[in-house]
Amino acid sequence: MKFIFLFLCSFAVAQQTKFVDFKSVSGKVILNAKEKSVSGQANYFLEVLQPTDTIAIDAQNMSFSVVKMNGKEVPFINTGKQIQFIGTFTKGENSIYLEYHTQPKQALYFLGSEDTNDVQIWTQGQGRYTSNWFPSFDDVNEKLVFSLSILYDSNYQVISNGQLITQSTEGDKTWWQFNMSRPMSSYLLMLAVGKYQVTNVRSRSGIPLELYIEQQDQDRWEVSYQHSVKIFNFMERQIGVKYPWSIYKQIPVRDFLYAGMENTSATIFSRRYIVDEIGFQDRSYTNVDAHELAHQWFGDLVTAKSSKHHWLQEGFATYYALLAEKEIRGDDYFYAKLHQTAQQIKYASRTDSIPILNEKASSLSFYQKGAWALFVLHESLGDKIFKKLIKNYLKKYAFQNVETQDFFDEIHKLSNFDTDAFSKVWLESTIFNTAEANSLLLKNKSMQLLFDVEKMKTKVLEEKASIFNQLLKANNAAYVKVAIVNQLKNENFESKKELLETALATADLEVRMAVATSLPKIPADFRLQYETLLEDKSYEIQEIALYNLWKNFPDHRVRYLEQSKNWTGFNDYNLRTLWLSLALSTMDYNADKKILIDELINYSSNNYEAITRQNALEKLIAFRLLDDEVLVNLVSSTTHHMWQFSKFGRDAIRGLLKQEELRASFNRILPNLSASEQFQLKRLLIE
Repeated sequence: MKFIFLFLCSFAVAQQTKFVDFKSVSGKVILNAKEKSVSGQANYFLEVLQPTDTIAIDAQNMSFSVVKMNGKEVPFINTGKQIQFIGTFTKGENSIYLEYHTQPKQALYFLGSEDTNDVQIWTQGQGRYTSNWFPSFDDVNEKLVFSLSILYDSNYQVISNGQLITQSTEGDKTWWQFNMSRPMSSYLLMLAVGKYQVTNVRSRSGIPLELYIEQQDQDRWEVSYQHSVKIFNFMERQIGVKYPWSIYKQIPVRDFLYAGMENTSATIFSRRYIVDEIGFQDRSYTNVDAHELAHQWFGDLVTAKSSKHHWLQEGFATYYALLAEKEIRGDDYFYAKLHQTAQQIKYASRTDSIPILNEKASSLSFYQKGAWALFVLHESLGDKIFKKLIKNYLKKYAFQNVETQDFFDEIHKLSNFDTDAFSKVWLESTIFNTAEANSLLLKNKSMQLLFDVEKMKTKVLEEKASIFNQLLKANNAAYVKVAIVNQLKNENFESKKELLETALATADLEVRMAVATSLPKIPADFRLQYETLLEDKSYEIQEIALYNLWKNFPDHRVRYLEQSKNWTGFNDYNLRTLWLSLALSTMDYNADKKILIDELINYSSNNYEAITRQNALEKLIAFRLLDDEVLVNLVSSTTHHMWQFSKFGRDAIRGLLKQEELRASFNRILPNLSASEQFQLKRLLIE
């Protein structure tokens, strides 16, 4: 009988939106960085639409000290995943008041330390994760109006969704109160805390834009955000519906799980996109900026009912980001990106058996093929009807949840376009329609040239060298020239030398990158030409060129090291860690090797972001610089919240444990590790 009861409760909870409508919530959150915990309050206002015996709020691993309904304490069930109220609930308005405490295992992350005054706290709730730090709803279809007050150290900046209403001090801490005026899904609730500076600007339509930067990165603000206002103005104009919220914020954070996340009115993005002028050539924030902004309409304003319809969010955001980049970088860039993703989709379709309209579809399908589907639709309907379609769709379903058919219904109101045939080809099939795609790509003249170049793959170099030379010298799109360089990879060097020299002379960084990567073995008579790559305004080119030159020309290693000894690279220290590893491997380089080793070890510590740490650890392992400090730093990686980094750590340790002396070293450091580190290492030791 117990199991039947639990089943019925679960079923009722799953169908809750049919019976109960949560209208709004006023929350208070107290953050404790030392304990990595959250204490708070949540005051919900709801309406029972139909009589029900269960009301539930998702709450992962929370303890509750006060639980009231309509001002009175009531019995409840805490399942560890939900707080449930079991009883007889009739139609009408109600309130639920909760006081809770938790130490989130995910969704809210504490970085840095109070001891070093560099704490950073941020959330990532996409999916079903906000309920790890705030009692809320994992169901995206439950939308409500949020107000959130956050208490933290007054020396820090605190950010959340919506308008900042008030600030009030309480000792050495400050309450920050933020209000939203429109409903949203719980997974879009956010907070961020850090040592930030903020620049306030306005869009053409008058929307206030808050662009944040860490204090240590102030000199990179202008470069990193150089297109942000232009992108915002373009999106409003292109979409045809005014930005749906009262304010927009952008906040970079350390060790973010993704490139960016479109929390309602406040995008969090990875600090790796905070760059200087050189870094912007390689790692521009532009696409991420545009993608996450597009989500404010496609995903935040109008939200897919389920994962099956995820393309309505990610496909739309990807496509509109491409349109924004087209506005900034031109048609050739736009078509080049479409062609690039078409190749990726075609290759993946060989093994990918899950179409877009399936909750288990790949990211490539939801994002890139979804964008391609919209491109096809845009071209089929024409710009005027397409824009009207998008405007009608967003206005009709504003602050609601939708399925693909809802979007199709809006198409039918404007056109006799065959959505069934469209859906079968682009949304329900895993086969990429190459013929239709190519016909659309060929509308671009540069793409016509690219296709002509690709047709020459089977020709011997002598037959096409003259044409290639002309194309490289002409004012053609970079991707055409890159395609030419790529065709030369397997050719005899002497026969392609002149063409490579011509490619380098273009001064186009994309083309020069293609040359840099095409020659892992550099002929002696091409050394001087290849060395010019070291002067390129690109950290990625410099990294490739430095390594390849150092590897190919031992007699010149000291000179290369002297030339690059002050290089740092991106904020992940890609060039500096490479330089240290090369300097340590150059026997005749005059430097204090102990100082270099200590610096490289320091980059592997938790003083730095995961990418930097992994770069350093890879090199320390490769050069057998494995003292106890390095091993401790390596074990520490296994507990990191970024799964890519923790996986690297586990895999690296597995490899090292095959050596008995290192197994003994790991056992020796075990007692000095934290409890979580001990747990991870013990698991690896007994595998």
